Amino acid sequence: MIPAQASRPGRDAHVVVVGAGFSGIGAAIRLRQAGFRDVVVLEKAPQLGGTWRENTYPGCACDVPSTLYSYSFAPDTAWSRVFAGQREIHAYLGATAERYGVGEVLRCGVRVRAARWDPAAARWRLETSDGSYSAAVLVLATGPWHVPRPLEVPGVEDFAGPVLHTARWDHGVDLAGRRVAVVGSGASAVQVVPEIVSRAAQVRLFQRTAPWVLPKPDVPVPAVFNWCLDRVPGARRALRAGQYGLQEALGCAFRHPELARLIEAGARAHLRLAVRDRRTRQALTPDYRLGCKRLLTSSTYYQAVSQAHVHLHPTAVAAVREKEVVGADGTVAEADVLVTATGFRVGELPLADGLYDADGRTLRAAWAGEPQAYLGSSVSGFPNLFLLLGPNLLGGSTSAISVLEAQLTYLTGALAHLRRTGHAALDVRPAAQAAYNTAVQEALRGTVYNTGGCTSYYLAPSGRNTFAWPWSTGRLVRRLSRFDAGAYTWHAPAVRGPELPETAEAF
Repeated sequence: MIPAQASRPGRDAHVVVVGAGFSGIGAAIRLRQAGFRDVVVLEKAPQLGGTWRENTYPGCACDVPSTLYSYSFAPDTAWSRVFAGQREIHAYLGATAERYGVGEVLRCGVRVRAARWDPAAARWRLETSDGSYSAAVLVLATGPWHVPRPLEVPGVEDFAGPVLHTARWDHGVDLAGRRVAVVGSGASAVQVVPEIVSRAAQVRLFQRTAPWVLPKPDVPVPAVFNWCLDRVPGARRALRAGQYGLQEALGCAFRHPELARLIEAGARAHLRLAVRDRRTRQALTPDYRLGCKRLLTSSTYYQAVSQAHVHLHPTAVAAVREKEVVGADGTVAEADVLVTATGFRVGELPLADGLYDADGRTLRAAWAGEPQAYLGSSVSGFPNLFLLLGPNLLGGSTSAISVLEAQLTYLTGALAHLRRTGHAALDVRPAAQAAYNTAVQEALRGTVYNTGGCTSYYLAPSGRNTFAWPWSTGRLVRRLSRFDAGAYTWHAPAVRGPELPETAEAF
């Protein structure tokens, strides 16, 4: 793993990347490969890793096959399982960063507090815990799964025992022989519950909404299989393509809700085979269309919920007392430990309150509760700013890494265009951004994301879908494969920086 302070890059850089998770590491590598050597990556934590550094709860793993949930330019990892766990993914990120020299440009322990666009200098001025930085181009790689969503009910602060959010797990808390209340039934709950039921004396699971859960074919990968992937030409690429095709087929069902019924039948069969008690099975049966919320995968969750010392409460939590959790239906459960598997504030960009345009307007004010960008990457009024995994780019089946790499192609294309023309900055036209987002929202109308009959983090409080991409990932990759110069205005007079190579530089 790269040490906390591997280097001292300059404070005035051509590109500053904020965040050193999958997005930030990928951005640093691709930018340098494209010839942009003057890059600085700022990371608030002591080490890189992003969400795979923060989330260490028992059972934490990816729900996308490991071969697909990895960089296409660094695929040669002998994954131990079909779906890698947190430690293995974190180690992969560290090894990849070291392999491509990311430590040369990484500054850990530096928190960005604010960033302001200086139109006279055509640069971003950054205020950080390590003093001032500046950049011609600012790349936000903080990701949508960054800010934990706490349990917001009366009395949480009065709970007498440990309160563990899955994104801030305290491994010093021993669950053995204790009564544990788990609040939530999303992705982290489905992973953590099977891991803690064998330790706890009793588990009380509060489920506001039943999730759709498909079986997860997570098995160890034989050493001979990895050997073949390394030695058979094209084998790893073919496996990745096959997994990509399966994900795309699933996404097609989300865009065409009538096709989702076939997958729903499989999910119902999975539930019926795993849970014999009729009342429990009814409580675990969703009342909305598959794909409306994030689709979950687990081959152990239903079995865990069915154990005798696990009690399912199909209700939201209304309050917490000193040693009790109170459900909205009046249920009272005694607990020694409270686990909040309540997810993240997906629509809240960490720097939205501290990112200022030339007029002093923040990004949060510009969005007014409805995040939107052109191709999920550029925001009108904020020149030379690029978002990674921004609004309306992901979906219920897409690998975030596929989307990320497409965006990185777009980013390097934009910077190459600036380099060729000699302009100081680019800013997406308001009309282009508005027209694009109108088309996105129109296409989303018929998808299960909008019509599935549920509430989810895909939707802003206004009902606008600010998360999902309404078409295929292939269409997204094609759209981002070439920088759309016609959608932008260009800041003149031209300002040239140091000469840079015109062709990509390989390591």
